[in-house]
Amino acid sequence: MKRLLVLAVLWAFSSGYCFADDRVLTLTFGGEERRLTAEELLARPDVTDLKVPDDVAYRRDMTYRAVPLLSVLGGAIDEDFHTIEARASDGFVTQIPSEVVKRGAQGGAVAWIAVEDPAKPWPLVPNRDVNAGPFYLVWQDAKLPAISEEYWPFALVALSAADDPVKRWPALAVDRSLAHDAPERTGQAVFVKNCLACHRLNGAGNTEMGPDLGLPMNVTQYMTDAGLRALIRDPKAVRTWPLQQMEGFSEQAISNAELDGLVSYLAYMGKRKPEAKAVPADQPAP
Repeated sequence: MKRLLVLAVLWAFSSGYCFADDRVLTLTFGGEERRLTAEELLARPDVTDLKVPDDVAYRRDMTYRAVPLLSVLGGAIDEDFHTIEARASDGFVTQIPSEVVKRGAQGGAVAWIAVEDPAKPWPLVPNRDVNAGPFYLVWQDAKLPAISEEYWPFALVALSAADDPVKRWPALAVDRSLAHDAPERTGQAVFVKNCLACHRLNGAGNTEMGPDLGLPMNVTQYMTDAGLRALIRDPKAVRTWPLQQMEGFSEQAISNAELDGLVSYLAYMGKRKPEAKAVPADQPAP
């Protein structure tokens, strides 16, 4: 009997079978953690069939069983926090301003948690070997650039309250002496909104998706200005590999003026990266 149980467990893992406990979304707000299963969310009275035109993950019209994020958060959305941090299972971590979510109750774009029904699994995401489930944050009536495509995390595992990213990671901030309309300051905002979900900068951030754009060398030190701009607009026009994941940013997502600011910001931060710590003489170098 014990051997049969062990074989059953091994089969479950080798075949990709997901236990119910694997389909859990963790919410951390007000210092309290809630764990919601897919079954619980699908059983809510406010679950509905949501049609999403030109879905960000699938690049086509999709229909999901979904519940409104504001309803799931309840009174927690009124607490004093700046950002909703959304974490995906692949290391993608996006910072969504809480005000953007709140505006959904006032006529703005509405955030929904799409929940995959195990009886009706979603298709694979194009050019990926995974689908967007079991949880996917989608938007109704979303328009660029107000709702960045980075605000659509799929394979979602956790949502939590967080501070303003620039306060949370001061290394991201430009100097206070810069004019309010300085391109570097514009670039800082563009980076936080569109790049921080995949890239750290000078060690600041907590994503695990892409390389740090500041360390050990700043990206502007090993890429030409034209090459960097082309990479941001259309990565596959610059370099390709089988597991490439970065998507380009259109002028609708990042305007030409904002792109100028982003490149200026990255170069500016290359001059402000932290100094390497000296190794004491009596200790070997790492």
